[in-house]
Amino acid sequence: MTEQAARTSILGILTRWLPARWRRDVPVVPVVRLSGAIGAVTPLRPGLTLAAVARLLERAFSARNAKAVALVINSPGGSPVQSRLIYLRIRQLAAEKKLPVLAFVEDVAASGGYMLACAADEIYCDPSSILGSIGVVGGSFGFPELLKKIGVERRLYTAGEHKAQLDPFLPEDPHDVARIKALQREIHDVFIALVKDSRGARLKGEPDKLFSGEYWAGNSSVALGLADGIGDLRAVLRARFGDKVLTPVVAPPTGMLAGLLGRKSGAGTALGSEAMAGLPEHMISALEARALWAKYGF
Repeated sequence: MTEQAARTSILGILTRWLPARWRRDVPVVPVVRLSGAIGAVTPLRPGLTLAAVARLLERAFSARNAKAVALVINSPGGSPVQSRLIYLRIRQLAAEKKLPVLAFVEDVAASGGYMLACAADEIYCDPSSILGSIGVVGGSFGFPELLKKIGVERRLYTAGEHKAQLDPFLPEDPHDVARIKALQREIHDVFIALVKDSRGARLKGEPDKLFSGEYWAGNSSVALGLADGIGDLRAVLRARFGDKVLTPVVAPPTGMLAGLLGRKSGAGTALGSEAMAGLPEHMISALEARALWAKYGF
């Protein structure tokens, strides 16, 4: 055996003893879960924000031997700003690292959740997944008659003609409604442009239908071009990269490590006086998040 052959043989033996994730011949596809309402915060679970997921995304796209990055999405939407910020960060990292991105929808990728899915080069879903809801919604309650009934006088002082617009304790003003609808149309146009840029010629439905705020199950979503196919993460990645593909989940630290790193969520201090003082607001946020899920039957 020549010296070169001996070296090759020894190197082969050593390589087989290395952990699979360190071996160059084993493909790796890091997995990042994007789950929950976007931007909403509750006492027990923070919502999805760029600040919460930026480090996870950086780790996923920097993984050794990564052939792609997989996003597992389960979100009914929420903040349009945070949705777009996360979308942009994913696309920026994909371009920098030259890695394809594959999205796998679980229960829901609707509204802002679908915007997250659009950050992927390909979108896969289950036949019972719900996708779409490309629109903008907002709402409130009105209590002016209740105040009169219980004998409460509303006193409001503002500097600025429109500072108190849509105040729930004042009668609804048609001009305020027109302004909020114009604002919604502007945000909706941004959403539509993002979907068109992401999906391109794959979109098959009429724009008036696709961008009406309607949502669809998996097979219909594929037919409309909102998704690329029916499939689960394990099957699709094995078919694409082989049976030996590794799919490590990139997750935030938990327990003692989270505390040492100072990354524990607000749930870790839920019994503190500051958290207790804000409990009513947290309860409202929790109800709003619950309402987002309930809209899609979950």
